[in-house]
Amino acid sequence: IGKEKFHKSQHWGYCNNVAMLVGEDKPGIGGEPLPGQKLKPKYSVFPEGMGSAAPAWVAFDKQVLSFDAYFEEEVPDKNQELYRIRHCKIYFYLEDDTIQVIEPQVKNSGITQGTIVRRHRIPLPPPHEDEFYTIDHFNINIEVILYARRYKIIDCDQFTKNFLSKMGVRLNPPAGRPDDPYTKQRQKMLDSMKPLRPYERIDTLKQFLEHNGHVLRFFCVWDDPESMFHDPRELVLHYYLSDDTIDIKEITPVNSGRDAVPLFLRRDKLPKYAPTGLYQPGTITGRTVLNVFGKLVGNRGRYILDNRKTGAVHQEFYRDSDLKIGAVINVWGRKIILCDCDEFTKEYYRTKYGIEDFTPVPYKAPPPPKPEKTFPPYTGFGSEEDSLCSCMGLLPKPPQKDFKKFMEKDRHGMESNVLRFLAKLVTDSPIDKDRKFIISYFLSDDTISVFEHTQRNTGILGGKFLERGRIKKPGQELFKSEPSEYFKAQDLFVGARVCFHGHNFLLADADEYAFNYMEKHANEFSVADIGVILKKLKDIAEPRFREIRQVFAAADPEHTKVIEYDLFRNLILSVTDGAFSEHEIMTLARCYGVRDEYEMDLHFLLAVAQEQLKKNSFENFEQLSAVLMYNDREKCGVLPHEMCRTICKSFKLPVADDDLQALLTMFEDDHKQVEYKKFVDGLNWRENRIPAFQTIKVPFKNEDDWSRQPPSLPVKGIKYLPLLDDLFGKEE
Repeated sequence: IGKEKFHKSQHWGYCNNVAMLVGEDKPGIGGEPLPGQKLKPKYSVFPEGMGSAAPAWVAFDKQVLSFDAYFEEEVPDKNQELYRIRHCKIYFYLEDDTIQVIEPQVKNSGITQGTIVRRHRIPLPPPHEDEFYTIDHFNINIEVILYARRYKIIDCDQFTKNFLSKMGVRLNPPAGRPDDPYTKQRQKMLDSMKPLRPYERIDTLKQFLEHNGHVLRFFCVWDDPESMFHDPRELVLHYYLSDDTIDIKEITPVNSGRDAVPLFLRRDKLPKYAPTGLYQPGTITGRTVLNVFGKLVGNRGRYILDNRKTGAVHQEFYRDSDLKIGAVINVWGRKIILCDCDEFTKEYYRTKYGIEDFTPVPYKAPPPPKPEKTFPPYTGFGSEEDSLCSCMGLLPKPPQKDFKKFMEKDRHGMESNVLRFLAKLVTDSPIDKDRKFIISYFLSDDTISVFEHTQRNTGILGGKFLERGRIKKPGQELFKSEPSEYFKAQDLFVGARVCFHGHNFLLADADEYAFNYMEKHANEFSVADIGVILKKLKDIAEPRFREIRQVFAAADPEHTKVIEYDLFRNLILSVTDGAFSEHEIMTLARCYGVRDEYEMDLHFLLAVAQEQLKKNSFENFEQLSAVLMYNDREKCGVLPHEMCRTICKSFKLPVADDDLQALLTMFEDDHKQVEYKKFVDGLNWRENRIPAFQTIKVPFKNEDDWSRQPPSLPVKGIKYLPLLDDLFGKEE
């Protein structure tokens, strides 16, 4: 038989003139099948090209045919049953033609049930064991043989019926589902043994499923009469809605002298206190029984279940309806008052019982006022902040600096965040009167440094006059508990008098950056807020506005509508009687001032800029143009004003910032975009040289150059008519 099967499945062939065994699918000469050879069809019964082109594991993913079946099993060594009918499920997976057989679990069957045949491809019964089961082998009301076991398919689910119908399979009518005779006999025995009076069933599953995790929380107090000081004990009561149990936990105050125990009352049903005392063990039972015959029949009792519960003792337990704010409950002889509850408990009682009044019961004495923390006076050792930190705790920590302010106000890019002022000493000494100082205020940490300007033939060495640091305001007590006051940025402005360690300074002027910064942050500096200054001036000058108009008109006899700064300053001082500071007058002058003509002359500005570039040997015009062109992502030939300013500063152009901004403004188009190619060509002193002027009347300004005295006048002329119109309205 083995040889026969071998000859059926294999035959001899020649490959490269060598005799060898070849597969059974290899045809003979000319493609004709050999005698006794069965060739498998290359394609299915459907024509090629019909249906989806997706593979089966994609097209039929998670699609399973389900069949109801049963098989008979012989029971040889048992008199009660000769055979057994076992019901099962046959699953056919469409993605890979695998089959799985599962038997559902039957209670008290005594048989190992579950997976009968694991999922895999099952071969057909002999003599076709070389082929596998496919979808064409399944239908309703047929028998299939899986590993010599005969399964009868009786029905299938709706999806399987629809799928087989679409495949063109004519479904047979469903077969009947036979019952197992032995299982039927056992069910009859169980039905006959069922008592006529069944035991009472207590089902708490529904309550558990509905309220699992739902807990009512009450805040309670117990006035312990046995304690030494009769102090109230604070408790927290938890009522578990899932099984009507209660537990209580005590809130132990700090340093109370009591042991911290996990629970004041462990979780259990809390009975209401019986008037006769506690019940004896065995008095309360879940069920009661009756002795029907007593001792009449051979001293043997006959007991049955008492459905009417005659003589049963009913004990009441605390329920959720018994708990409310203000109620007193008895916890094994201890009177506990419910004083308050949480929000979930309030919502529960509001929804179930319609209670709206949840006024808590006051049970705590008002806390004593918190004593104000006082600090000892400053001892003089170290800084005040460091000494104060040593009073905050046992482990002294270094004082915390304002890191956010430091990051915001530190030098970054072209923003120095340093306000610089020109100052003079307020003294009667003829030697010290002419000394000039530069006071720098650093906004990042509120520190101040003072440098003295070096002057020739004075006999005084210039340089650092005061080390950088915070400076206290004069007139404060040295050894005190309160922190000292230090000079702020608002205390420094043109015209202010400040005292640094006994030296009195008069701030005579400021650099351009200080003016611009204070005007930009006018909400912090009132002396640079043009709105506040105009309101202040209007309140002073409005009663005599006609006289003021005449005074300003008399100051302009040629009717140029412009007056000089000195004359404007004197007029403002006379109108306000000295109520205005120099900085406020400068702010007015800067707001209504006339721009110098040289600033409007493009050729003059380019000539000055080229002269400075030439003196500093700046020739990186090609690289500057390449960087500007690289930042022009849209290749439109223009860039924003600030971007061009930033790029020029990165190349360290030796041009003052205000002159650079004026040049960039000159090359702006209608959309306020700078034409950078024309700008670079204008600066290129190598290729586009502009003849320099022999005499430049206006000195070249550089806000970072404090080697010489800054200009004494902020502007040359002031347009007084717009100022008067803003103060008193337009004259008719």
